[in-house]
Parts: sequence; C-alpha cells; structure tokens
Amino acid sequence: MRADLTRAKRFARRGLGRARRALRGAAGAAYLRWRRSIQVRVVTSTLFISAIVVAILGAFLMQQMSSALMDGKVKAARLQLDDGLAQVQRDLGNSAGDGSRLNSTIDRLKSRSGPSGLYEVYIRDTNEQYFDGYTTNELRPESVPKRLREELKSAPAGSRAYTYGKLSYLGGRPDERGLIVGGRTGQFELYYLFPLTQEQQTLTNVSRSLAGVGIVLVLLLAAIASLVTRQVVIPVRLAAQGAQRLAAGRLEERMRVRGEDDLARLARSFNDMAANLQEKIGELEDLSQVQRQFVSDVSHELRTPLTTIRIAADMLYEYRDTFDDPAVGRSAELLQSQLERFESLLADLLEISRHDAGAATLDAESFDMRDLVLRVVGDIQGLSERKGSKVVLQLPGEPCMAEVDRRRVERILRNLLVNAVEHGEGEDIIISVAADRDAVAVAVRDHGVGLKPGEGQMVFDRFWRADPARARTTGGTGLGLSISREDAQLHGGWLQAWGEPGAGSQFRLSLPRAAGAELRGSPLPLVPPGAGDARPLFAELEAGE
Repeated sequence: MRADLTRAKRFARRGLGRARRALRGAAGAAYLRWRRSIQVRVVTSTLFISAIVVAILGAFLMQQMSSALMDGKVKAARLQLDDGLAQVQRDLGNSAGDGSRLNSTIDRLKSRSGPSGLYEVYIRDTNEQYFDGYTTNELRPESVPKRLREELKSAPAGSRAYTYGKLSYLGGRPDERGLIVGGRTGQFELYYLFPLTQEQQTLTNVSRSLAGVGIVLVLLLAAIASLVTRQVVIPVRLAAQGAQRLAAGRLEERMRVRGEDDLARLARSFNDMAANLQEKIGELEDLSQVQRQFVSDVSHELRTPLTTIRIAADMLYEYRDTFDDPAVGRSAELLQSQLERFESLLADLLEISRHDAGAATLDAESFDMRDLVLRVVGDIQGLSERKGSKVVLQLPGEPCMAEVDRRRVERILRNLLVNAVEHGEGEDIIISVAADRDAVAVAVRDHGVGLKPGEGQMVFDRFWRADPARARTTGGTGLGLSISREDAQLHGGWLQAWGEPGAGSQFRLSLPRAAGAELRGSPLPLVPPGAGDARPLFAELEAGE
C-alpha cells in the first residue's frame, strides 16, 4: 500500500513538473512573440483596452436598464396597490363587518392574482380584531418582512412602503425573489407581492446579448487593429529585411514604392539611402582597388632596382675594409643594414597586398605548437640577451597539435616576441602555451610600458607606433602586427591584446586545432593572472570582424 502511494506521488510530481515546463515554455514563447512583433503588441493592447471599455459600458447599460425596469415595476405595483386599497376601503371601510363582506373582498382581490405569477396578495387586520391574515396561492405570511409590517403598523392610515425580498410558498413551490409593496387603510394592511422572475429573465437575456455583442465587438476591433497595423508593419518589415540584405552586401536591394503616403516616403528614403550607400561603397572599393594595385605595382617595380642596388651594396660591404677613408667603410655598413630593412619592408608590403587582394592561401599541416614556439625563441635568443630580457617558457607536458601554416604561425610568434622584447624594458618575457579539445593558444606577456587607453584599438593598424618619437631598435617595418592579424584570421583564429599602462601587455594567439573549424573559445585567458586592479584595456580583433 505504501509503495503504491509512493509511486502515485512520484507520478503526480512528474506530471506536475511536465505541466510546469510546458507552461513555462508557452509563457516564454508568448513573451518572445510579444517582444518581437509590433502587430501582436498592438492587437493584444487593443483587445485588452477594448474588453475593459466594453465591460464598463456593459455594466453601465445593465445598471441603467435594471434601474429603469425596477422603477417601472415599482410604479406599476404602487398603482396596483392603490386599486386594491380603494377596493378594501369600499368593501370593508374601517371594519370587516360580517364574514360575507370579508370573503367577498378577499375573493375579488384573489381574482386579480392567480398561479400565473402576476402577483400575490396578503391582507392583514392590524388589530387582529376580525382575522389575523390571509394570503393567496399558499403564500407564506413570512414572505412579508417583519420590518415592513411594523413600519406600516405604526404608520398613519394611507401610508405606502415597498421593499425587495424572498417569496416563500407552501406545498413545495420553489422560493423566488420578489417586489413587496404594502399600504394601510383603516385597520387593514394590504400587501402585493410581485415575483421578479420575468424581470430577472429579461435582465439575464439582455446581459447575455450584451456579452455576445461585446465579444463580437472586441474581436471586430482586434481584427480591425490587426488589419491596420498590418498595413503599417509589413512595409516596416520589408524595410528591415532590406536593411539586413544591404548589411549582407546586397547593395542592389530596393523597396517597392506605392502611393504618396508616409510609408511611400519611407520606401523612397530607403531607396535613396541604398543608392547613396552603393555609390559610396563602390567609390571606396574602386579607391581601395587602386590603392592595392598601386602598392602591388610599386612593390614589384621596386624589386628590380633594389636587386641591382643590393648587388652593388654587397660588393661595397665586402670590400669595406680596403677603403682608405674609414667613413666610406662605415657608410657601406650603414647602406647594408638599411637595404636589409628596406627589403623586409618591401616583403611585408607584398604580403599585405596579397592579403588585400584575397590571394593569400593557407598551407596547413599538423604541427606541435610547442615546437614552433621553441624554434622562434631560439631565433630571437640573441636579441633578448642584448635587451636584457629573459624568456620564460610555460609549456604543457602533452603535445599541442594543430593544423596550421608553419611559416605564417612562426611569423606571428616572431612578431609578438620581437615586440615584447622591444617594449619589455629588460623585464622577463613569459610565453605560455595551452590546448583544449578544439583550440590551441599561445600568450606572450611582457612587463614593459603597456598600452594606454585607446591604443588597444590601434595596435594592429599599419605603421602604428605607440610613441612616434621612439626609434625602432629592432628594424621593424610597422607592418608586423597587421600582417600577424591577417595570418591569424586566415587560420580562422583570433589575435587579441590586453594592456595596462605601466603593467605591461599580453598578446594571445588562438587557433582552431582543425583547419577550417570554427573557433569558439581559447584555452588561455586574455588577462594574465595577477594583473593590476585597474580596469584592463581590451582589444579583441577576431576573424571575420
């Protein structure tokens, strides 16, 4: 028995839980629909307000009709009472006389009522001298409220009074609500009791009719509101869809113009805006194409004279010790170093032009990111020693395999490490590597000057320098971080920066393990552990932005 009760309780809880979840789901869907649709909000508001107004008007009309109906009933009842009192006064006067006169009067009063329900009669001797009281059609004398009898008993002859009460009968006839009017003539009290069944039925029918008409009216108003809002909402939706298509690059998108109203002006304004955007974007694309072509052409055209100059410079550099004037030898060395920097700048310009033209390709193979980091660290070991910065490696014990273009990833890491050494102020450079199921990441942390507010947005710009007065001591071209960002985006990865003034900076490279996979997160935090309490400066530049 107890086990059955436990199973029943468990079943009830499960059913209640499913009902709650279904209710929450329906409520959530309705709320989402409410937030996303102007038409739903307008129609719902119209329904709600219309229902309130119709309910108030219906209640007011019912109250007015009920008052008018009852007032008419009271007036008719008083007239009927006056006729009855006059009959009693003529037949009985101030005394009942013999029994035949009383019976005759009662018969005449009785003949005016009947089981049809028009009214019932109750006549009473105030002094109880001749009789106590008489009712028609088995009406209980208790149907006349005691308060009304006492009021008439103490009132002077000719007084009238009325009230509402419950009419009770003998013989199992059901009780009913009624209007009770009474008057006094001589020593007799006469009461007319009018059942209100017909009036209540009339009010019920009227209320049902009003409710039906009100519901139809509310639904009609909702339908009208839906049609009206639809005429407004549809052009707005079309404009929103057109704007989305414009944002997606479909610059030829236009709206259909109909009429001369406000919505037509909206469509024309949208079309004018789209045409202007298409024209301006076309001009910018042409200008960008000219710029890219210019950079590419200049870069290629410079290679031939640069090669010639390079041959001559190499020859001068090789025989620099044979010159009589030491200044000539020094000039040969300076020419050699500047040519190397110029060649590096030209190579970076060619690489940027390939990215701009969309000609850059990814030659992805599976590599261990730890090996790539170690290779790059070995390449810049001499530079870090000259700057007095110690490179600290934080490598995991497990392989961090990823499908990457080794040349491009090494170029990214080399740019990050060279920048860290150049701006590290001789402090330690920390390199962290981590991996999870979907991504690998490398973070390069320095403790130098850091980044000022606003600089994080410009750190990846071409030829940008944090301090224009600061000379490049490592021979950089100003395009390294820009190319690194392009290489990261080519992998579908992120290159992000964090920095605080005086607290150094950290650059994080995050790449998907599989080439072409979507990157959803990074296994390393962007903000390094133990960073200062000041609010950090974030510069997140992700693929596709």
